Amino acid sequence: MKSLPIIFCGLFATLALSWAGIIWRGQEQLGGLQPMSEYYAIDAVSESFRFEKPQKDETRNPEARVGLAQQGKAQYIGLGCVSCHTQQVRRKGFGADYERGWGARQTVPRDYIRQERVLTGFSRTGPDLSNVGERRDSANWFHAHLYNPQAVSPGSTMPPYAFLYEKREITQNGERSAKALELPTDEGYEIVPTLRAEALVAYLQSLKLDYNLPEVRLPEEPQN
Repeated sequence: MKSLPIIFCGLFATLALSWAGIIWRGQEQLGGLQPMSEYYAIDAVSESFRFEKPQKDETRNPEARVGLAQQGKAQYIGLGCVSCHTQQVRRKGFGADYERGWGARQTVPRDYIRQERVLTGFSRTGPDLSNVGERRDSANWFHAHLYNPQAVSPGSTMPPYAFLYEKREITQNGERSAKALELPTDEGYEIVPTLRAEALVAYLQSLKLDYNLPEVRLPEEPQN
């Protein structure tokens, strides 16, 4: 019984040091990541970054998401989209993400450093959305999919989000709203997205992995 406090203190110290090591190592590896341009490369010997091709106005990636797209992220979270969709393209050999066309390169920790809340997700009931803005460049497609998923993606298990849209009667002179969507509806009516729908679509369109990072690059297009 006399040795019980010593055993307890030893176990506590072991757990505390292990936990501190995990936190410290994670901070060392990821805590200092900064946006970087594609003109940096990793030195294979020192594992440090070196600047290869200085440019006057090089873009530092990932860029910050602002404006309507940032508002749309709040809608994405609030509507529970993160429950069925991931935002993480796995590297080759760890799934069929490349074969499914979800991205041309894997995601890496640096892709997420601009995000105050990272939405990697935990379920793939629907496709991964890391690069959906590259796969679909039409805002009308996104709106049609949100309004009635079955209309553009037969067999989809995604529920419709028609409540994000207004069904309006077309004015007597027959003029349609500038924001009216090309969606089938009753004669004399039109479908117009609310601000929530516009923000959500802006966010989805902003999800792109179309840039290079020092640790991962897009595949080079074949030379003709």
